[in-house]
Amino acid sequence: MDYIHQMFEGMGVPLWLTMLGRLVFPIFLFLAADSFHYTHDRLAYLRRLLYMSWFMTIGNAIIGNVFHSGNVGLMNNAFSTFFITGIFICSWDLLTKGLRDKSYKELIQGFGVFLLPILSSIPVVVLAGINEIPHANPLVVQIVASILSLVPSIIMVEGGFVMVILGLLFYIFRTNRMAQIIVLAIISVIAHLFDPTTVLDDDLRCDSYVFLQW
Repeated sequence: MDYIHQMFEGMGVPLWLTMLGRLVFPIFLFLAADSFHYTHDRLAYLRRLLYMSWFMTIGNAIIGNVFHSGNVGLMNNAFSTFFITGIFICSWDLLTKGLRDKSYKELIQGFGVFLLPILSSIPVVVLAGINEIPHANPLVVQIVASILSLVPSIIMVEGGFVMVILGLLFYIFRTNRMAQIIVLAIISVIAHLFDPTTVLDDDLRCDSYVFLQW
């Protein structure tokens, strides 16, 4: 319902569709964060999330090229959000364990894992700048954008980085249900007062997904 509103808001789709539909994403994040605690193989879990992220990206590209609806393009990919959340959860555990055990090796590993989704965002920013160059080769931009769309990064996640923070906090406070409720309430207020995806959608996200429009 949220996606229907997002795609066809300009055609008069009512607001209550997205109001109901947006209840789902925090539930998914809660389950994903909880699953990282209980899974016996985090790497396998992360791989499955990454594969599904690729599947969604490729599927969006195919559907976007087959079905045209003006300037509307499919960019939703919740699995990329879950994947990045998992990366930060692994980083959190390495950092906390490193602090507890006074292990510099684990601290360095944790910091390195933390930087991965941030560093993977740099090519997206560069691509957005290249796309603004008047004589940029459109074929090269399309190829690079296609490749980068398969690399999850903090500026390309559905819901914005605030949803990644919510997933991480769900994990950190997994033994304190009241704290999780408070976190959800605070994040909800922040998301209501300031839409973290607005700037991203306008300035970067559409540029990096420009191949969908082609």
